[in-house]
Amino acid sequence: MAEQVIVIGGGLAGLSAAHTVLEHGARVVLLDKCSFLGGNSTKATSGINGALTRTQARLNIPDSADKFEDDIIKGAAGVGHTEAPAHTIPLAKVLAQGSGSSVDWLCEKFKLDLSLVAQLGGHSYPRTHRGKERFPGFTITYALMEGLEKVMEDSNGETARIITKAEAKRLLTDGSGTVIGVEYEKDGVLNQEYGPVVIATGGFGADYKPDSLLKKYRPDLQALPTTNGDHCTGDGIKMAMAVGADTIDMTSVQVHPTGLVNPAEPDSKVKFLAAEALRGVGGILLDANGNRFADELGRRDYVSGEMNRNKGPFRLILNGKASTEIEWHCKHYVGRGIMKRHDSGAEVAKELGISPQKLADTFAKYNEAARTKNCPFGKKFFTNAPFEMNDFFHSAIVCTVVHYTMGGLAINTDSQIVGPRGPIPGLFGAGEVVGGIHGRNRLGGNSLLDCVVFGRVAGSAVSRHLMSTAIRALRSGQTTAMNRVANLNDKINPPAMSAAPAAASAASGGGSRALTMDEINKHNTEGDLWVIIEGNVYDLTKFLPDHPGGKKAIMLFAGKDATEEFNMLHPPNVLKKYLSPDAKIGTVLG
Repeated sequence: MAEQVIVIGGGLAGLSAAHTVLEHGARVVLLDKCSFLGGNSTKATSGINGALTRTQARLNIPDSADKFEDDIIKGAAGVGHTEAPAHTIPLAKVLAQGSGSSVDWLCEKFKLDLSLVAQLGGHSYPRTHRGKERFPGFTITYALMEGLEKVMEDSNGETARIITKAEAKRLLTDGSGTVIGVEYEKDGVLNQEYGPVVIATGGFGADYKPDSLLKKYRPDLQALPTTNGDHCTGDGIKMAMAVGADTIDMTSVQVHPTGLVNPAEPDSKVKFLAAEALRGVGGILLDANGNRFADELGRRDYVSGEMNRNKGPFRLILNGKASTEIEWHCKHYVGRGIMKRHDSGAEVAKELGISPQKLADTFAKYNEAARTKNCPFGKKFFTNAPFEMNDFFHSAIVCTVVHYTMGGLAINTDSQIVGPRGPIPGLFGAGEVVGGIHGRNRLGGNSLLDCVVFGRVAGSAVSRHLMSTAIRALRSGQTTAMNRVANLNDKINPPAMSAAPAAASAASGGGSRALTMDEINKHNTEGDLWVIIEGNVYDLTKFLPDHPGGKKAIMLFAGKDATEEFNMLHPPNVLKKYLSPDAKIGTVLG
């Protein structure tokens, strides 16, 4: 197992790198500190950008990679600047020029539906791709996750391995400074894997540790809520810095304008994100007085800045046409209690605490701007206008949130992580852990794209590195110290297999008790949690801390029927794959 690549992080960037390594004929081991793969990638709600995709061609969208590149560079300048950072320009070219082929790769290799295209803020053309069901981040990431699990199962761990609950502690280097492996902790025991490394551990948007990168570089943002999972603590950045890696753009932290406020928990530190696609299909933003205050399709830094200058609470409003176009998202948010449906404009006005006439006046001004293409805030696209009081609507309270860290490890266009003396041999990076790609501001839809494009670049580059290392060893007629140690390590410690995919059929097995709703309703706490799915009752108490979507997503349905919400978000085989056999305790009586 010495001739292998190690990928740290099982989000979309790590999975894209792992699949690319396999395409190059090398072995791969993927480590993730969480119980399940996916990371923040599964939370992405708007879609993945791509220029010159087959979907765009089918829809006759006259986009190009060069136009996309221009948009990225323009957006990367950020508020208060006229030019993007110089180091962003070559990386933006890689991102844009590789976008179309990366989206097509997802569709063809993993049979994904990315047939819907929207235009988000800062983009000159519709180029943000998503499917008809579920959040695109989850759909895309899960497909790659399943694909890697299948390779692992089919090869009995010879070609690919996945090790979860494995927290990387430090990178291993040889005397020349080449990275030759990683040390990680699993079940309280330190283990080592040997091979070149791709770091794909995500950003630091939830880093509240004593050595917090967020506190160090942006202490002004620590009080804001975040959309990031608690695993986003900058681990990969800190590990790479310990072996001499440079960082870049660390003060560039994106504040997103539309974190969703749960009226039942308005002060919650972690917020769900209102997909930018909701504004892309025509949603408008209103302040506490029922007035528009910004171009809703402006860049994220601009919209967030305008919110800071105006009076909240702020609300996102979708009319009937917009709601229908993005119906799945609305239904999901309503189910979570973070969005409301209204049958008339009068109901919306009541929700905002303003008169119906005031709301009608706001709508009239917006409709006139749409008709004349003369908006006081410079808006150019008015999808699904006009807004009429006799329509139905969806509304949500939104606030600014820490969403994405543009800064991270410095890389070159081959995804090699660099230090003061240039690329660090054997060390590569992809995804939010790296910096410089987006400059001071990231465009919506570019996070998933960044993961796929640079995950594939890193996977190709690390495979070339592995091959060149093997060729040098053959020419010298010697086995490298790394491989000698790794071969010995494999004999002493056989490769570990992930337990997650092997869980027995919890959906079809388990208990056969017939339980009344009154009995089920009693089990509604974190320490005693039952949930109904498809008429079956599951005890999720032990699973709760490991749920990739966090505890809150399950606790919303504690002691209740979660079938509709579960089926909206998960493919049918999730229960079989990831729940233990004893999780099912019975069925609902009657």
